[in-house]
Amino acid sequence: MELHEHRRGKRVCWCGGVAPTHGERNDENAEQQTLLKEGYTLKIVDVKMHVMGTAWRNLSFVRVLTDEGLEGVGEVRMLNHTDALRGYFAEAVPNHILGSDPFNIEDLVQRMYRNDYARTGEIAMSGISTIEIACWDIMGKALGQPVYKLLGGAVRDKIKAYANGWYTVERTPQEFHAAAKRALEKGYRALKFDPFGSGFYELERAEKRKVIELVEAVRDAVGPDVEILIEMHGRFNPATAIEMAQELERFKPSWVEEPVPPENLAALKKAAEKITIPVATGERLHTRYDYRELFELQAADIIQPDITHFGGIMETKKLAAWAESYYILVAPHNVGGPVSTAAALHFAASTPNFKIQEHFNDFAEEWVKAAAPGNPEVVDGYFALPQGPGLGVTLDLSVVEQHPQQRIFFNLFAENWHRRQAVVQE
Repeated sequence: MELHEHRRGKRVCWCGGVAPTHGERNDENAEQQTLLKEGYTLKIVDVKMHVMGTAWRNLSFVRVLTDEGLEGVGEVRMLNHTDALRGYFAEAVPNHILGSDPFNIEDLVQRMYRNDYARTGEIAMSGISTIEIACWDIMGKALGQPVYKLLGGAVRDKIKAYANGWYTVERTPQEFHAAAKRALEKGYRALKFDPFGSGFYELERAEKRKVIELVEAVRDAVGPDVEILIEMHGRFNPATAIEMAQELERFKPSWVEEPVPPENLAALKKAAEKITIPVATGERLHTRYDYRELFELQAADIIQPDITHFGGIMETKKLAAWAESYYILVAPHNVGGPVSTAAALHFAASTPNFKIQEHFNDFAEEWVKAAAPGNPEVVDGYFALPQGPGLGVTLDLSVVEQHPQQRIFFNLFAENWHRRQAVVQE
């Protein structure tokens, strides 16, 4: 699919699929700032989506280009729905985005959210998020500032991190123990993992014992001072979630995550009332309206919105401010690549009730981080503050194009899903 339009004598297009590299004008930041000082208004003239494949996730990088050659980038990992995002953009780009001022982020997001007259879910909110993040990147580049300084400035001098995706090994205590040691060697002081296999609603007694052995092995590997975070992936009914949380209390996890499926918040409340470990949830809630009942029930201690599925950085900041009135902390879900991580770091730097940041990419293929270098590394359990201007990362299309979109079916209820090998063999 291809859309063409002429604005101010220029041909602009949005092309579905992996688009060819746009002819870029590499204006200096000083020249761009001069234009802004003179009252010049940037206009979005093009949006391009580039998909990079890996063993278990397709990463969608979305470039937003302006009439003065300045561009920004957003990103999202769509779980088994990459082509749905492409379809959304086919209509959203000409309907809402082309001709917009990337500095008018609030207006653009509101038009994308309201003017389709539909309840927004994961697909639309992910599309909005990538555009919103790219607009912040443009604004930061134009002003010569890191994004977090445009969000109120830093409230901390480093950002606590936790590892995920580190346990792609045989599901035995010995292998989990060794993998946890390797994660510590990479600089992490907090590790999250799902020890529950393909469990759903309930677990057999033998499987419950195995879960306990796995968690015990990880705690033994990391010692008493490293945080462990228990992921339940919304697997259980309240009774099983309560039982397993109580069994795992002895290992002092910092939270249990998504103990029940996300659709029934009353069931989460029922579980949370009997679980003494902090309860975290929220990655599958995609609008702030979805959070209203969660807050009113006070059914969670930590919320985990995914910035790339939630409408972007500003929308997540609004949610965090609301959560703070309930003394709830925010630990953004982040299963994306380097641009998603950059957005999360700028959010974390500027958000008072931020807790800890998820990160997969130290345990992924080397080309994932190479696709957009510039993020700080994890050292002694923390990221340094991100550097700008903008998000502080630079998309390398040559890397992206070397690793095309894969046919992925990542199913967290399949045996050995944790090995994260999800490419469908034709």
